Amino acid sequence: MDDILSKEVGKKMIFLGNEAIIRGALESGVQFVSTYPGTPASEVGNIFSQIAKETGVYFEFSTNEKVALEAGIGASLSGLKVLVAMKHFGLNVCSDSLLPLCYTGTKGPFVLLVADDPSCWSSAQSEQNSRAFSYLAHIPTLEPSEPQECKDFIKLAFDISEKFNIPVMVRTTTRVAHQSAPVILGEIIKTEKEGKFIKDPDRFSTMPPRTLRMKKELLEKVKKIKELSEKSETNLIQERESREKKREIGIITSGISHLYVMEALKELDISLPVLRIGFFYPLPEEKIKNFIKKFKKVLIVEELEPYLEKEVERLAKNSNPGLQIFGKSHIPEIGELKPENVIVAISEMTGKKINFDFDKHLKEIQGINFTRRYPQLCSAEIAPPGCPYWLLFSAIKKTAPENTVFGGDIGCYMIAANPPHFIQDYLFSMGASIGIAHGIKKSAKEKVIALIGDSTFFHAGIPALINAVFNKSNPLIIILNNGTTAMTGHQPHPGMGKTGMGEETTRIKIEDIIPALGVKNWRVVETKNFQEMSATIKDFLEKEEVSVIIAKGMCALFAKKLRK
Repeated sequence: MDDILSKEVGKKMIFLGNEAIIRGALESGVQFVSTYPGTPASEVGNIFSQIAKETGVYFEFSTNEKVALEAGIGASLSGLKVLVAMKHFGLNVCSDSLLPLCYTGTKGPFVLLVADDPSCWSSAQSEQNSRAFSYLAHIPTLEPSEPQECKDFIKLAFDISEKFNIPVMVRTTTRVAHQSAPVILGEIIKTEKEGKFIKDPDRFSTMPPRTLRMKKELLEKVKKIKELSEKSETNLIQERESREKKREIGIITSGISHLYVMEALKELDISLPVLRIGFFYPLPEEKIKNFIKKFKKVLIVEELEPYLEKEVERLAKNSNPGLQIFGKSHIPEIGELKPENVIVAISEMTGKKINFDFDKHLKEIQGINFTRRYPQLCSAEIAPPGCPYWLLFSAIKKTAPENTVFGGDIGCYMIAANPPHFIQDYLFSMGASIGIAHGIKKSAKEKVIALIGDSTFFHAGIPALINAVFNKSNPLIIILNNGTTAMTGHQPHPGMGKTGMGEETTRIKIEDIIPALGVKNWRVVETKNFQEMSATIKDFLEKEEVSVIIAKGMCALFAKKLRK
């Protein structure tokens, strides 16, 4: 914390990308920060929750990303400088309000930080590429590649937002968010956080026919921002010194891929002109056209979907029709990009031999018979008396009849899919366990048990449960109430009685919500009471209406943390 709050302007500090983002926000004079915890963006909320009072910033862990965005919108419309942070799936959750925000525009500067997770290191559902939202929402998007840029790009994003009254997205990935590198400190700016909402329904209410005029205004803003993008120093042309230079080949890249390209050129001891795109949307089209017109071949190095590649193909039709464009023909579209992928691609493009045989090494590694290890629930050795889910999963397996369908959701209990449990037959998104369970019960005869955590229930489970009651369904819903948001680092949720800034607040009890939603069959059962849990599961599986068990048992790691 001391490093992030350091007042030594000009000093170099080693920061994670996420820590550099926080520092950049503080140097921009951020006043309002909201988030829902989600890795690889979790550190942003965790650290702000600890420093908010000291820095005079308002901070909150919101109930979900849509609410976090909407809270940020309210603060922006009141004139405050706002940062909203989330992981990639959160962008889906908040998109209903994000697109209208781009239409209405902002009042106070508004930056949206979105952290993607190629290869799904901390995600289960998909390796979503959030750059698609840049086009969908027409939201200006910056893409840093390392911590210094994380800080600088956040500051630039606030400047752009303030100048054009538009939200700006900063898109990172796991390797950008979690890499460490030196960052030069600037001055932290503190400002008053009291805003004022001045009524302007013509601007802030998206009602037709005004909506279409708003879109026209948005596209006009994007056109002006494109002029800024063309001149922006975030788009760099680089060429490392080397004895061997190839003038007929160029490389275009963005994000973490840029670091891999420079590393590959050093490894191969070869010099190629490289255009790094830091301003992803709107793209600096003239800069790209001027760059590609002198080459015979261009290699596009980017993670996941070929957004840059398609744009370069479009631009080359006029500026260099004979240009050979290589991208996903040499760079994988699935999984996180690796330095060796880039080295091999550049080697194939240039004919420069590699000093290391990656294929041979891979075959040797694949030939080793490694024992596969699955993620496991916390044991008693890690955190006595061990994870409360062990007993719950055992009671479910012992009691549920054969062919019972088990619904999974997002949280530690995803481990139920692994041995020795094998009780997860589907997994989609936050809160989906209940919605899908309802659909199965309306379509098939199997018994259905849907598992959902307490934080996830507050996030997205309540509407799905209302739907199941309203439409007369009868799955068994088990809410795993372990007293915290365990999977992402024990952040508070509405059931804990504390805010993200550590202030006492009303504790929203799940056992008060359930009957209020019309659920007749419900019970709170301690996870340690194996017999009672088994009997309740057996009883509720036979009910004609939806049933809910609130399985109560504190996260063992959280309990250990509290004891300390």
